[in-house]
Parts: sequence; structure tokens; C-alpha cells
Amino acid sequence: GEVLRGDRIVNTPFQVSMNMEKKCEVLCNLPNKAVTLTVEQSKLVAERIREDYYVHLIADNLPVATRLEFYSNREEEEKKKEKDVQFEHGYRLGFMDGNKFYLHNHLSFILYYHREEVEENQEPTYRVVRFEVIPQSIKLEDLKADEKSMCTLPEATGSAPQEIDPSKENQLLFTYSVHWEESDIKWASRWDTYLTMSDVQIHWFSIINSVVVVFFLSGILSMIIIRTLRKDIANYNKEDDIEDTMEESGWKLVHGDVFRPPQYPMILSSLLGSGIQLFCMILIVIFVAMLGMLSPSSRGALMTTACFLFMFMGVFGGFFAGRLYRTLKGHRWKKGAFCVSLL
Repeated sequence: GEVLRGDRIVNTPFQVSMNMEKKCEVLCNLPNKAVTLTVEQSKLVAERIREDYYVHLIADNLPVATRLEFYSNREEEEKKKEKDVQFEHGYRLGFMDGNKFYLHNHLSFILYYHREEVEENQEPTYRVVRFEVIPQSIKLEDLKADEKSMCTLPEATGSAPQEIDPSKENQLLFTYSVHWEESDIKWASRWDTYLTMSDVQIHWFSIINSVVVVFFLSGILSMIIIRTLRKDIANYNKEDDIEDTMEESGWKLVHGDVFRPPQYPMILSSLLGSGIQLFCMILIVIFVAMLGMLSPSSRGALMTTACFLFMFMGVFGGFFAGRLYRTLKGHRWKKGAFCVSLL
């Protein structure tokens, strides 16, 4: 399933240990030596920032999420009260300000853990229940690193963002920090936050918008067809001219073709069988997902289930395709079954 989705999960150089804080640490470069991006690499990073690329990380099988806080008015924003908190998958690679590109080169990881209840003589057990990140862009001159790959973050109000100039080489440092917080979220409920994210709601809005557009266009097409039919029926009912009544026009020209077999019955039956096969697969996948049998922690399970069901639903697709083909008086049923398997 992961291969079909195009996911490639690789290990990162971030060093994260359970319940161990890290204020600031330099990532993947030598002490006191910045990373140099060539002109080609700078152009690629700038292009990815322009296209709103996201970075996705995983810790303890939990995807990273970015916290988004919204306020209904400016007074609540100043008082920091009654805020609406939402989450989105991953974090943005960078941001733009006019025609300038800025890269998020510092990541503040916040990991929430739940302490399991154990007996007095047993060691405490911790489980990670949420994985958040706060991306920041900090200029190279504002980051101070020592020989042990430790760094010092500047004050929030006095730091400048790390700009990426696509026309020249750029030097920067990649840093990260780790913070642990105890949470009341239990292990069984740790996926609730990820299942109610803002981008999922946006997808639902897009689906509803598409359905409304389809119904609207279908209504317009139905009105046009009804008006055409009424006009033709009115013309048929006129008996002013006997010669006109003898000549067939409009819908009467095709009244004899309704029960005639099509020119290519094999293609029609194959398309019908493939459609029924796809419809049955989608219906069962939705039903299984509604029952909660497809856990989001099993990456690629949805795609794998869909592929297996599509193969098994070929039985129904072949049955209905063969039945339609025989109804249309077809004789090469073996070739028809082969066409259904190809589609």
C-alpha cells in the first residue's frame, strides 16, 4: 500500500530519546560549519517553497502535526482567550514574503506522552500519544553553535528569518529542539487528533462542492431535454399538413433503434462489467472503513484492501458483463471475458 501511494519512509538524523529534553542541537553538519546550498539546490528549494511543499515526519508511528490557533476577533487574540485550535499534517517547508523565500531551518518538536499505571515495584511505562512541531526560520548569524553541535537560540523578537536566494549559494544551519509534556490522552485515543484535522474538513467541503455542481448541471440538462421533448410532442400532435405527419422527425427517427443491439456489444458489456467491479469495490471499502477495521496506524492498509477487493470483485463484473453480452446476442463470450479482465 505504501509503495502504491508513493510513500518512501527513511530514517532521519534527528536523535530523540524518551523523556529527554534538548534545547537546541545542530543537525547533520560539522560543528561550527554551515551547510552550503549550491545554486541548483537553492533554486530547487525556492521552487518547492513557492509550490507550498509540506514535510512529513513520523515518531513512534505517529505523523507530525502543526498546531494552528484561530481567534474570532482581535480582542480575543490580544487576551489569548477563546481560541480555536486545529491541526494540519506535516509542516511547511518555508514561506514567502513578496518575492523572497524563507526556509524553516529550526524545528521545535513537542512530544506528548502518557504514563501508564503500573505496580510499585515495576518501572514506569510511557507511551507517545501526540507529535507536534513548531517550524521556525532563523538566520545563520543569529544561531550560535559550539564544537559539540550544541546551539543557542536567539530571542523570539530579535531573530531574522533564513532567506534563500535562488540566484546564488546560501549558507545555513539546520537545528532542532525536543520538548516532552505529560498528557491525559490514552493510548487508544491518540489518533483522535489526527482524524479531525483541518485539511480533512477542506476535503469534505470540496466533495460537497463537486456534488452540488453535478446536481446543478444535471438539472440544467434535464430542463433542456424536457423542453425539447415538449416541442417535439407538440409538433407531432399538429395535423395541419398530412405530408408533415407522414414524415418522421426528431425523436421518432430513433424509436426503432432502442431495442437493436449496439455496433460493439463486447466493448459495452466490458465497460459495464468493469464499472460494476469498481462500484462493488468502493462500496465494500467504505463499509469496512466505517466499521473501523482500517486503522490509520496501518499505513497503506486502505490501498492494499482496495487492490485485493478489486481483484475479487472481478467475479461480479464478469458475471454481469457476460449476462449483458449474451442478452445482446453475442457469441464470443471467451473474448468478452478476456476484455473485462483487461479493463
